[in-house]
Amino acid sequence: MPRVTLPRPTAPVSVRPRLPLRPAFQVVGQLGHVASVKCFAVRLLKLPARQSVVVAQSRLGQLLCRDCGNTRGRRIGLELLHQAARAGGRRVQLELGRLYSQPRQHEPQQARHWLEQAAAEAKRLLNNLHPHS
Repeated sequence: MPRVTLPRPTAPVSVRPRLPLRPAFQVVGQLGHVASVKCFAVRLLKLPARQSVVVAQSRLGQLLCRDCGNTRGRRIGLELLHQAARAGGRRVQLELGRLYSQPRQHEPQQARHWLEQAAAEAKRLLNNLHPHS
């Protein structure tokens, strides 16, 4: 997997990525087991992730955490997931809860924090759907 260096953004930027993200997600979804496809997806997702596009941060973070063979790549992936989760990505919050509950990361307090965040977001959405409940 190529070396990935992403600077920490100061604030979310509302810039549209140069390439649509959907093709990158489709390619990874269909051929994600092929190493060269993963490298290509990383290259496609780096710029939008730097621009604080939550879905790009989430997918790139997942790729790096799950498939990167080195500690540095996993650390960068985890940081991307944190940035996306802090921006309010419910799925990312749930993913972080799962990651922190696995034996590799095993940090129960972090797992609990992110799972509670995801549950609170889900509860807010539910209350918006059914305000009388």
